[in-house]
Amino acid sequence: MNLVVQGAELQKQQADEVARLARASEIQPVAIGAYRLRNASRNDAIAPWCEARRVDHAFILEGRRFADLKLLAMDMDSTLITIECIDELGDLAGKKAEIAAITAQAMRGEIEYRDSLRRRVAALAGLDEESLNKIYEERLKLTPGAEKLLKACKDSRVKLLLVSGGFTFFTERLKQRLGIDHTISNVLEVKGGKLTGALVSDIVDADAKAAKFRAVAKSLNASKDQTVAIGDGANDLKMMHEAGISVAFRAKPLVRAQATCAINWSGLDGVLNLFE
Repeated sequence: MNLVVQGAELQKQQADEVARLARASEIQPVAIGAYRLRNASRNDAIAPWCEARRVDHAFILEGRRFADLKLLAMDMDSTLITIECIDELGDLAGKKAEIAAITAQAMRGEIEYRDSLRRRVAALAGLDEESLNKIYEERLKLTPGAEKLLKACKDSRVKLLLVSGGFTFFTERLKQRLGIDHTISNVLEVKGGKLTGALVSDIVDADAKAAKFRAVAKSLNASKDQTVAIGDGANDLKMMHEAGISVAFRAKPLVRAQATCAINWSGLDGVLNLFE
């Protein structure tokens, strides 16, 4: 088993300290601020040591190569991008605090997702359709490291799946802009240039995300070990359980507890450092 440690300010001396805790046989530099500690052993002292120093750590089986993957799936809001689009739409509607509170509860798994989405979308009734474009153009930013991760996928011919309990307006634009292969998300109903407060068709929830992941993996003839899923909220967990490696990215505690590993401090390109 290897232990990957990474952080913006992680120095070789600190990597040496973790290596001693893990009784690792070798310290291998992976990238700036990232090291692979080979033949590492688990130690209860490692997690608190890393947490105190804002260092991400992950135990990964020997020989897991990024080039062997066939599918990488990730959530959109607060994962591929830095914002929750529905919260930002709520801001334009003058209801950000109300909507953001429901979003946070849903992501922590405290309330049922489908109901939470209906309530939040209903609060947007009457908002101008142009607000969607305003959010996309002025507020939507890619998470640091996203472009590097996506480029690595393209270079290694790993297919990309973007899943979202958010909205097609954003996922389809990101698909075209970033060359993403597959998407699934919700469709907002618009009439007379305004949001009606309703959705078109079925709601994309945790089950829908997982089903889309399975369908794409099957179409690629991908084994479980050839897949990765990245998410931050409770509605990503079912999809993440389908993947060979699941990454909780700056995620809620519930998600971190069930994922293969967690990235709390590094960028999305930190996912690349998990692989050989």
